[in-house]
Amino acid sequence: MNHARGRLLVVATPIGNLNDLSPRAREALREASLIAAEDTRHTAGLLQSIGVSKPMLSLHAHNEEARLPELLTRLQSGEVIALVSDAGTPLLSDPGYRLVSSAARAGIEVGVIPGPSAITAALAVAGLPTARFCFEGFLPARSRERRTALARLATESRTLVLFEAPHRIVETLADLVEEFGGDRAAVVARELTKAHETIYRGTLAEIAALAAGEPNFQRGELTLVIQGVEEKADSVDRQLLRRAVDLLAKELPPARVAAIAAQLTGATRNEAYALVTRGAPPG
Repeated sequence: MNHARGRLLVVATPIGNLNDLSPRAREALREASLIAAEDTRHTAGLLQSIGVSKPMLSLHAHNEEARLPELLTRLQSGEVIALVSDAGTPLLSDPGYRLVSSAARAGIEVGVIPGPSAITAALAVAGLPTARFCFEGFLPARSRERRTALARLATESRTLVLFEAPHRIVETLADLVEEFGGDRAAVVARELTKAHETIYRGTLAEIAALAAGEPNFQRGELTLVIQGVEEKADSVDRQLLRRAVDLLAKELPPARVAAIAAQLTGATRNEAYALVTRGAPPG
């Protein structure tokens, strides 16, 4: 790589406890020409805590595209830019993808300073299978779209990791119970690495009941970890599945068709949903 063209450093920052900022991250922030921050006010507090003062430029979901020309020009002129989000590793449910992708295509060196992530922290503490997992970020805010998304995920065999806002957690857990069943093992990690870190463990039904009755549950940053379903041999009657979908689709929306057809035939909701929306099961 041509270092004269500058470097873009993706820097992980603490998700709560400032002591989790690594020595490499501190050094990168001190040496950067510019810090591209999701929220400059938030990052200013972090910099102040380590005695660093640097020029900053906001880079968030609403302005990333507009910022690209300036940032690429500065990188091509030889500057070192550190990309940070408000907490954790940039690009993981945070802005930065367009900048990293554009810089890489332009031949600019892109490096990473790894560190904290709520995803891996929650997986590590959950005590659920971690050999295979999938991260879905935030679910849709509206109930109907959220239920549709969950219907597609209901038969996922990998451990599932989700983020959720505190004001939606009760509704989301209720939807999870409805779509996944109440017996699924799950963990909700609240305020990871912070003073009020709390780990809630149990079935989805147990955790949903707890969330509805405990005010503190609905405060702070929340990460959900949900066990996947056990994979089973295929014993589905495909003709019965198609017949059920054809009949139900005349009266019901796709998500409900998939849920009922799956119960009637033993098919997965993903298979039934694909049959409703695309006309043929996946695979």
